[in-house]
Amino acid sequence: MRRERIPWDQYFMAQSLLLSLRSTCKRLSVGATIVRDRRIIAGGYNGSVTGDVHCIDEGCYLVDGHCVRTIHAEMNAILQCAKFGVETDGAEIYVTHFPCLQCTKMILQAGIKTIHYLKDYRNDDYAMKLIKQAGATIDKVTLSQEYFDTLAFGEDND
Repeated sequence: MRRERIPWDQYFMAQSLLLSLRSTCKRLSVGATIVRDRRIIAGGYNGSVTGDVHCIDEGCYLVDGHCVRTIHAEMNAILQCAKFGVETDGAEIYVTHFPCLQCTKMILQAGIKTIHYLKDYRNDDYAMKLIKQAGATIDKVTLSQEYFDTLAFGEDND
């Protein structure tokens, strides 16, 4: 039985969901995938700086209600591009949760033109204003169960 191929937005968001499973944050697991020309150029999840302890092991390091140990998924993905010299100008980002204000500013400053997200999370009005002002677009993705029903333990397509 042949089924329709998964649409690009579903495919890239699924990658972000998979990345979120690597998160070391106890408060919220987030994944981000940066895409240019329908090719994945970077991925990230929220967690500690390389070499530091993880919140899942030591607990969160909270200052004014924010965990200062955690690097957000969007930042990790953008930093991966910077580290390896991969251009982000004109790219798209797929994030499991609506980006915080600081991540939104960083995304826009990196030249990323489209932000796709799966779940609303403290959506910031100023972030929305900045996205519009930058001429970028925001897209809330809805995953279709039909593409995920047969994964791993689903039907055989013999």
